[in-house]
Amino acid sequence: MTNTATPAPIFSFTMPVRWRDLDAYNHVNNQAYLGFLEETRVQWLYGLQPDWDKVDNVPVLAASHLGYRRSIEWPATVLVELYVEKLGNSSMTLAHRIVDANDPETLYCDGNVVLVWIDRKTGKSAPLPDALRNSVGV
Repeated sequence: MTNTATPAPIFSFTMPVRWRDLDAYNHVNNQAYLGFLEETRVQWLYGLQPDWDKVDNVPVLAASHLGYRRSIEWPATVLVELYVEKLGNSSMTLAHRIVDANDPETLYCDGNVVLVWIDRKTGKSAPLPDALRNSVGV
C-alpha cells in the first residue's frame, strides 16, 4: 500500500479463517489471501449496488500485488481493509490490508489490486459506476 491511500478504509470486512484455508505447514495458504480479498471486494460492491454483478459494466481483476508479512494460523479471524489508492476513468487501484481482527496491529498482508470495469458485451473498458465514485467522494 502506498502512502497515497486514504487515511481511513472505505470498507472493512471480518471473516473467519477456515480449516480448508490451511496448507501442509498448518498456516493459511497464499492463495487463500486472494480469496479473503475477493470476498471483501464482493461485499463492498454489493453494499454499493446490490445488483452490481447483473449490470452491463462489471469489474475484472487486472493486477494484484500482495506483500505477505506474517503467517496466519488457525484458528483466527481476519479483518480486511480496503483503501482507494487511485481512480481512473475505467479503473481503480484498491490498496488492502489483512490484519488480525482481535489485534489490528498484527499485519498479515498488504498490497493492492487493480480493477477495470468492462462492458460485458464488447469486452472493452467502461466508465466507473456513479455509485462507486459517489461512495469514495469523487
